[in-house]
Amino acid sequence: MKALKNNHILLLIVTCFAIFFVNLDALYVNIMEARNFTTAREMLNDGNWLLTTLNGEPRYQKPPLPTWITAFSATIFGLKSLMALRIPAALMALLLALSTYKFSIRLTANKTYAFIAALILVTSFYIVFAGRNGQWDIFTHAFMMVCIYQLYLFFTSETKKYQYALIAAFFFGFSFMSKGPVSLYALLLPFLISFGIVYKYKNLKAKLLPLFLFLIVSLLLSGWWHWYTYTFDPEVVTEITKRETNNWTGYNVRPFYYYWSFFTQSGIWTIPAFIGLLYPYLKNRAFNKKAYLFSFLWTMISVVLLSIIPEKKSRYLLPVLIPLALNTAFYIEYLFRRFSELKDKRETIPVYFNFGLIAGIGLIFPVAGYFFLKDTLAGKWIWFILLSMGLFAIGFYMFRNLFHKKIQPVFYLTIAFIATVICFGMPMAKSLTVNPEYKGLSQLNSWQNETNLEVYEYSFFTPELIWDYGDTIEVLKKEDGIVIPSEATFGVLVTEDETADFFKTFEGYSIEKVTYYDMNAKGKEDRSHKTRLYRDLYLIKKEE
Repeated sequence: MKALKNNHILLLIVTCFAIFFVNLDALYVNIMEARNFTTAREMLNDGNWLLTTLNGEPRYQKPPLPTWITAFSATIFGLKSLMALRIPAALMALLLALSTYKFSIRLTANKTYAFIAALILVTSFYIVFAGRNGQWDIFTHAFMMVCIYQLYLFFTSETKKYQYALIAAFFFGFSFMSKGPVSLYALLLPFLISFGIVYKYKNLKAKLLPLFLFLIVSLLLSGWWHWYTYTFDPEVVTEITKRETNNWTGYNVRPFYYYWSFFTQSGIWTIPAFIGLLYPYLKNRAFNKKAYLFSFLWTMISVVLLSIIPEKKSRYLLPVLIPLALNTAFYIEYLFRRFSELKDKRETIPVYFNFGLIAGIGLIFPVAGYFFLKDTLAGKWIWFILLSMGLFAIGFYMFRNLFHKKIQPVFYLTIAFIATVICFGMPMAKSLTVNPEYKGLSQLNSWQNETNLEVYEYSFFTPELIWDYGDTIEVLKKEDGIVIPSEATFGVLVTEDETADFFKTFEGYSIEKVTYYDMNAKGKEDRSHKTRLYRDLYLIKKEE
């Protein structure tokens, strides 16, 4: 047992398994996943491995490495398995956790600190979300973190320079082939700036050749697919590049300060993360002042660089959570050492409030959870009971240890809190999103088998619908007009917003509504109901 207690790597793997690998099929496929999974399916079904497609149309906005990995997983476990499609992202989260742990040890030579940093990272809100979803942000940043770890070894060691440079180059290439320059800009560049400020680049002359090798290999691995698509489909690539560039300056534009509540994206660590960013307070309390300054600068420079880009979304803050976890860990490690001695209420009250709030949620969940969920728990009672027992026990022991000012077990119980919610709470997730009129587009296949008719999408395709349908659907409304099918009888899927335009287009045809398809998790009376996830199916016949 003692060996297990001191085996941080094994404990980290177990924690990541509980957080990222359990109940992976609990949630519906979201829009980002639908795009990615459909592209992977079309790779397998149509052989579009290099000139990637989505609903049969070119999709070159994102490089294909994560899609290849997901397609490979699907060949082993099957395209119908959500777990198989999401496991690659979970593995990337594990890689991110382990590389962060190893990097933190080399940075500070303190295994306890490194373990704290890795645990904070894997329980931060957006990391949990990204590691449990088939979207590609976790790939690019996990690969880049390995690159950063190897570059740190390269800059701080006098041996194995070529080895470190080559490994870093390969993982840089993997990162770029996952989501282009996103992680280069938001994670690597802030690291390089911060490292130069705090640690300086020493003895660079002796490292110029391996550094040049790093740049050449990185460029080759990062650029070959972009060269390939531009060579064999230049017009489409040019149009997509123009569209993506315009999005940076004209889509989801937010003010410069939009990201400055970034620490809240760490979720359960919001208060410790904020306190960890109070540099004048923590600089003389951190056990390693230089490393603390480095993590602080890395975090803040990353936020500033992201703030410069006009297009902003909360999930773009994912790379910031990596240095933020390192930074927050200095505060938690300080509490490990000194909390039992602290007398100043300005230092103790935030700790009691933060962890007391979590403990309180655990204690009241059995009653409050029953009150809010009782009407949706049919068939899920065993999970609710296990979740209630787990959270109540965690809350009880958290309060007990807070009373005795033992912050170390309180911290680990917080990790257990997150793991318990995922292990026992996730199976209840679908019971909270009930749409009595839910009808997946996959049921369209039965109608087509009965009628032997082609079906078209009128105005635009929705990724979730295409994924559920299982095949491509041709869209009739093009940029240069509407294409009328040649068949005498066919089906058309129409959104409610386009109904009037649809009837005008097919004026003079026999039009009969057949059924509807509604893939919203909530019914029409709910504000979250999206028209893009709803279609009416019409049967169209040309008049004789």
